[in-house]
Amino acid sequence: MPNDRKIPFLDLVGLHQELENELTPVFQKALRTAGFVGGPMVEEFEREFARFCDAAYCVGLASGTDAVRFALMAAGILPGDIVLTVPHTFIATTEAISQAGARPDFVDIDERTYCMDAEKLKEYIERECYVDRETGKPYHRKWRMPVTGVVPVHIYGQMADMDPILELARRYHLIVIEDACQAHGAEYFSKKENRWRKAGSLSQAAAFSFYPGKNLGACGEAGAVTTNSEEMARKMRTLRDHGQAKKYYHDVEGYNGRLDSIQAGILSVKLRHLAEWNRERQEAARRYDELFSTVEGVIAPDQPEWSRSVYHLYVVRVQDRQGLQKHLAEAKIDTGIHYPVPLHLQKAYEGFGYKQGDFPATEKAASEILSLPMYPGITSAQQHEVVKQVIDFVASSVGDAGAKFCIGSSR
Repeated sequence: MPNDRKIPFLDLVGLHQELENELTPVFQKALRTAGFVGGPMVEEFEREFARFCDAAYCVGLASGTDAVRFALMAAGILPGDIVLTVPHTFIATTEAISQAGARPDFVDIDERTYCMDAEKLKEYIERECYVDRETGKPYHRKWRMPVTGVVPVHIYGQMADMDPILELARRYHLIVIEDACQAHGAEYFSKKENRWRKAGSLSQAAAFSFYPGKNLGACGEAGAVTTNSEEMARKMRTLRDHGQAKKYYHDVEGYNGRLDSIQAGILSVKLRHLAEWNRERQEAARRYDELFSTVEGVIAPDQPEWSRSVYHLYVVRVQDRQGLQKHLAEAKIDTGIHYPVPLHLQKAYEGFGYKQGDFPATEKAASEILSLPMYPGITSAQQHEVVKQVIDFVASSVGDAGAKFCIGSSR
């Protein structure tokens, strides 16, 4: 049956229409109280989101980029430091490191999870660094700069393997800031602690983005940091408000990184639905997994036993990504690529001297990945159509009868 209706990559219109009666009072409250920046709505959201993440504190901010930057600064990252992250992420991660005064450098990803490979982090420290005898801290052999921080990225809604990363951080005195901008509600099973832990609760601090398309999205720009450190929370509240300890008394030179009250109120409303929305994403991912389970030529996402992904994105891998994306567009199916050019090969970082082949797992993934439609409310029928079109393309491109797949009934 032809697909006569477009299948969107993400449906934000329907979601907000369903919530209109809950969201409208937020605007009314702001208008009637003139509470537009900070205030009770921000404080309420901070308490609620800290509780959701099993963290002691939450600091609401203007964006996820501010969240990474302020977390690094509050944790003690200094100009001249090196902070390690992955080249397979949005540039905001490295922008924040640079804006904190540090130099970003890269560790390759685990090809299965797309998150930081802890073994490659270990190799980086042992191969690229020497350890100072007095402090026990690693210094880069070539640049003679201290490696002081690590920013693992919980990408696509799945958490990095945190136990070995945190163990390396403990051994080498590294600050760890989770980039959880795509992982609201994701969980990690810590074998060391023998329990599940929420994204945002494992390290010194974690950064979240509430860009509209995220699992928990504002109606505009917004972000937050969660932490168990009262001192870090205090520093970030000062940084976000021009360095003010109180109005017009500036302890440091800060930034304008405050969270708008209306966005905080919207986020509080949406937070009440987030667990259910994540459950719907997980159910949709299971349907995709089942439909792709016997298809050759398509690699579906891998979820290790230690992960409970919230599927911010559902990302598959194919040999002819460009051809598949074109085929799906012709079938009125929207897709995305997250991300087509690794950060080490971006023009913005050409002065760092990286070259093709430096991070092979990232480069291979970047040439093959395609993000399929994924959002709360996506129907089984829509998913069947997406998978049918993927299979049709793969079967025609390889001419392999083994790639054929029987699409079952939709509900």
